[in-house]
Amino acid sequence: MKFFQHFGEYLLFLKAVFTKPEKSKIFIKQIFTESNSIGVGSFAIISLISSFIGAVSTIQIGYQLVSGILPDYLIGRIVRDSNILEFAPTVTALVLAGKVGSNIASEIGTMKVTEQIDALEIMGINAANYTSLAKIISGILTIPMLVLYAMLLSLIGGAISGWASGIISVESFVKGLRTDFMGYNLVFAMTKAYTFSFLITSVSAFQGFRTQGGALEVGESSTKAVVYSCMSIIFFDYIISQLMLFK
Repeated sequence: MKFFQHFGEYLLFLKAVFTKPEKSKIFIKQIFTESNSIGVGSFAIISLISSFIGAVSTIQIGYQLVSGILPDYLIGRIVRDSNILEFAPTVTALVLAGKVGSNIASEIGTMKVTEQIDALEIMGINAANYTSLAKIISGILTIPMLVLYAMLLSLIGGAISGWASGIISVESFVKGLRTDFMGYNLVFAMTKAYTFSFLITSVSAFQGFRTQGGALEVGESSTKAVVYSCMSIIFFDYIISQLMLFK
């Protein structure tokens, strides 16, 4: 019953968030500020993680195909598909749930415990809309672009690690990347990216908005935001995979 209560509160929160902003100029400025924080602020960590994921996946797949029976360019094809279908969208989302989600929850939670949100509501301002809508829209705009960037870097990292370790030449790796490419895989990956970006920002904003108490509770809200965001990502990863890959 507690789950359904929290889910109902989450839906009511979204209903309050998705209303027309009262001051359009301030809202647009907030979107640019939040997009810079989420996108540019996450650039370095996504670069590092996606490069190493591509490098490690190439080495592990090369280790499994070491028999020599199968052509080595298949390593590039398997690395491409595994990174586009799963690693880039899901791992990127899990990383951003920890970085972006905790920031959103702690920022809104601090506003709540310092009574800034109460002051907004006393002035007649929709506090849920004012504090959360720009963050959610910015996440939906920037996180899918980070996923595309992660895909590209993971393939580059895979090619470099394959060449450096002597598993596969760059030419064979690129041949594998071009073999039997399906554009639908990109549609599938971007569907996951947009879904995950909405979950990360909305769940984290909700956890921050319902914070009560002091600094200790702000930390607890940040932790809950990360945990619930990651659980939602894993759950919808399964649902989207089932619906789109085996329809």
